[in-house]
Amino acid sequence: MTPLWAIRLLFLSMCIVGGYAVSQVRPEFVNEQHGNIFGMVIGFGFGGLLIAVDEMLKGFSLRAFSATTFGLLLGFLVAALIDSSGLFVNTEEKVRWLIRLGLFLSFGYIGIVLAMRSNKEDFSLIIPYVRFTPQNQPDRLLLLDTSVIIDGRIADLIEAKFIEGLIVVPRFVLHELQQVADSADSVKRARGLRGLDMLNRLQHNTKIEVRIHDGDFPEEKGVDAKLVRLARGLNAKLYTNDSNLARVAELQGVACLNLHEIGRLMKAALLPGEFLDLRIVREGRDKGQGIGYLPDGTMVIVNNAQSHVGQQIDVQVQSTIQTGAGIIVFAEARVGNPAPKV
Repeated sequence: MTPLWAIRLLFLSMCIVGGYAVSQVRPEFVNEQHGNIFGMVIGFGFGGLLIAVDEMLKGFSLRAFSATTFGLLLGFLVAALIDSSGLFVNTEEKVRWLIRLGLFLSFGYIGIVLAMRSNKEDFSLIIPYVRFTPQNQPDRLLLLDTSVIIDGRIADLIEAKFIEGLIVVPRFVLHELQQVADSADSVKRARGLRGLDMLNRLQHNTKIEVRIHDGDFPEEKGVDAKLVRLARGLNAKLYTNDSNLARVAELQGVACLNLHEIGRLMKAALLPGEFLDLRIVREGRDKGQGIGYLPDGTMVIVNNAQSHVGQQIDVQVQSTIQTGAGIIVFAEARVGNPAPKV
């Protein structure tokens, strides 16, 4: 049983006890044969109704509540102004009562709808916005997209203290992650589940705080456009693996970091003549070649290494080529002529 349901059961028990207590003092219940049972049933019904309302509003955030309250008050204010304008002064009392009821219901509903459709940018000067960090601390918000959550390297960077700040995951990104995890495609499903596991890992990391942000932009159709707009509104730094999203964010003045680009820059530079201890994992395309990989995934094509597949040998770097997919290293096997000891 979760703590929330324990509190709900305690509240329901108190309502039942309260109903019984009321049945012992109210004359209409005292004179009834089963008045105490009737009072307990009323208490149970009252508590159950509030718990049902609580369950229905479990996805209702504090920001949505404040926006709804403001919209309702604004609608009632407009209705009160129209009612006091003197337009219905000559109408009968019964008709005027119906007109007033219609005014307050109509404008109250319109105010709530307009407030719910608005976002933090529209109401930041009117509705008190609960900030993620105390006012005496600088805001360092890190906004994550789906690709960087699935990638998982962000969790390693945080644990190594290379990245510090408050992680913000928009709810629309969480929904996209859930859709990927529920995909019929096994590859997509595995990626989605990996992303959910990484997000759970981040939430349990005591070195950083993770918040789910409820802000959304219904007028924006794509997740990328929503991310850029949210990052600009929160003054957050956007973390992604999508190079196109990174370009769009930079064009709109949003600070953005591409983890793929960081990984490329952090790769060690190999110069011709350097020696490597490399395991040959398979044969190359050309005769006599063997293929090996560095710890960062860089491919090394080794001449005269075809006969050493599955072995750990010394190789000497001959040249490197930069491609769109990364760096390819060409090397020469040094079997029988090992690398000099440094």
